[in-house]
Amino acid sequence: MSNVKNYTEQGGEKTVIGGSLDIVESGKLLFNGTEAKPAVNQADSTAADVASLVTDFNALLAKLKAAGLMNAE
Repeated sequence: MSNVKNYTEQGGEKTVIGGSLDIVESGKLLFNGTEAKPAVNQADSTAADVASLVTDFNALLAKLKAAGLMNAE
């Protein structure tokens, strides 16, 4: 029996991460060729009305798209 937490299945079609995946300085995480990176912080909303909340929400969506964590249309 093996106690390996991270492995690639035979044939290379699937990699299982049961431990940690540490992407070091020169490494990248790509989704269909687009680099994913941490999104810029979005401050907590203090919206007092729906229009302001929509503005805050759209700012969050823009930051997720810019980070490569959400596809842009």
